[in-house]
Amino acid sequence: MTLQNLLNKCEKRVIGLMSGTSADGIDAALVKIKGCGPETKLEITAFDCFPFSREQKQKILSVAGAGKYAIDELSQLNFYLGYLFADAAISIAKKAGLSVSDIDLIGSHGQTVRHVPEPGHFIDRRISSSLQLGEPSVIANTTGVTTIGDFRPADMAVGGQGAPLVPLFDYLLFRSEKVTRAVLNIGGIANLTLLPKSCTPEQVIAFDTGPGNMIVDNLCKTMFNRDFDKNGSLADSGTINYSLVDRLLQDDYFSQPPPKSTGRERFGADYLNKIIDLGCVDNLSPVDLIATMTFFSAKIISTAVERFYPQPIEEFIVSGGGVNNFILMRHLQELMPEIRFSTTNQHGIPPDAKEAVCFAVLANETLHGHPGNIPSATGANRPVVLGKICLPGF
Repeated sequence: MTLQNLLNKCEKRVIGLMSGTSADGIDAALVKIKGCGPETKLEITAFDCFPFSREQKQKILSVAGAGKYAIDELSQLNFYLGYLFADAAISIAKKAGLSVSDIDLIGSHGQTVRHVPEPGHFIDRRISSSLQLGEPSVIANTTGVTTIGDFRPADMAVGGQGAPLVPLFDYLLFRSEKVTRAVLNIGGIANLTLLPKSCTPEQVIAFDTGPGNMIVDNLCKTMFNRDFDKNGSLADSGTINYSLVDRLLQDDYFSQPPPKSTGRERFGADYLNKIIDLGCVDNLSPVDLIATMTFFSAKIISTAVERFYPQPIEEFIVSGGGVNNFILMRHLQELMPEIRFSTTNQHGIPPDAKEAVCFAVLANETLHGHPGNIPSATGANRPVVLGKICLPGF
């Protein structure tokens, strides 16, 4: 199908693919999309998560942490993940009772292995950068479906941080003429979008608040050989050390005003080791440390709201894996009791599916030549069309 024929379709079947900071697996959503821009209407046909094997996850995390010494592995992993993303697209189409040939478009975020949002001196320029693996040309030519990937570089090319990219999706789907909303996604890193009542895109405020599930997940893995704290049961059995929370909140990232973004580079292995060392100094048991860091994740978010958006917020709409941590959600509600909480599920989007759906929508915007970034969120000096369009061979 030519791009012009694709553009002319009233309704498109679009697959969105996403793998987050925690590298747990590939989220795949099949979405019917009508229209574009503010007129976008969507219906989720199918969603699933395709977990990485232990070996695959270890390889991703080792490459993400190995820097310049992993060039060969970086190149191989880029193509390898392209095939895994293609397999996920084929599988989600099959789950919906379709062939991949019935799909019109794929939008793939890929797997972030490096995010350097703050410009630094490199040779004779100041450069910021971000790297997502999962080669979109491999996806396009394995599936036979036009694929749009590599969404972040265009924003960074015009002075942005390449993140967060969810705000345009939040604006298109969750803005309201009647209430001010905050849309929160709690993945490995938590990101927040603030949508003032009757806002324009220029009035949207969005940023990464800091660690969401990442620290607690890593503590669970290190101390209990569990991938995460199911339902928050470990946190519920521990005692919170509020003094440690207060000390950790002194990190200058949390007081830095938006636009800002972050990732494993700042809150990954070194930060985890710091947390464990501080827990030992304070004589905290493993469950006490997990309870403390679960509260810390919630406190980061409530503090960000207080610092950077003091106006009244009527509704918080939450998505991501953190929704399933009942203790984390309870902390959020207790820290912001005046706000009504809901999940994206109550707005037609399963919480675990939101980011995959987002990249289906962003791919549709790119196809129509519409900007996909919100400069007030990323710090870019202008709106730009995101991503690279990869056409399959015919």
